[in-house]
Amino acid sequence: MGNFSLVVPIFVALSCFGSMNGCLFANSRMFYVASREGHLPEVLSMIHVRRHTPLAAVLVLYPMTMFQLFVGDIYSLLNFMSFLRWLFIGVAVVGLMYMRYTRPDLPRPFKVPLIVPAIFSFTCFFMVFLSLYSDPVNTGIGFAISLTGIPAYYIFIVFDRRPTWLQKGLDSFNRAIQIILEVVPAEH
Repeated sequence: MGNFSLVVPIFVALSCFGSMNGCLFANSRMFYVASREGHLPEVLSMIHVRRHTPLAAVLVLYPMTMFQLFVGDIYSLLNFMSFLRWLFIGVAVVGLMYMRYTRPDLPRPFKVPLIVPAIFSFTCFFMVFLSLYSDPVNTGIGFAISLTGIPAYYIFIVFDRRPTWLQKGLDSFNRAIQIILEVVPAEH
């Protein structure tokens, strides 16, 4: 590529930075919405009083990211995280196709021919299979990590009657974080 070869690494770095920025916005909003629905602590659904951003939901990502960076080498981390990402994206698309047939009366503001999500979900599952084939150990670790969500779901969501001591502790934790971060409940 001649002289242009010096610019390619800069574009790759900018692309990685943009992708990371998009993931930060998307993941923090997922935490925010999950908290609003009662699946995560209440403080994650609160917004900053001046910036109007879900500050607590953004800040909870940093310790998780730092922990993941120190777990192992970057290739194993990418492998088991990409396995989970494409698995859940593929399952979500299959779920949307299923809903299209089981609940045809729901409003759908965005429609595509059925072949598009079918090809997309096939591609997602193909990438899952490639991850499983190329690195079964890290893929198994990623799958085991995702399975820990099942008991957490039943403990914290399905069985919503918490002991009073636990509820009092969660309430005081939420109040303390709310004061420290200057966040308030969002208006719906």
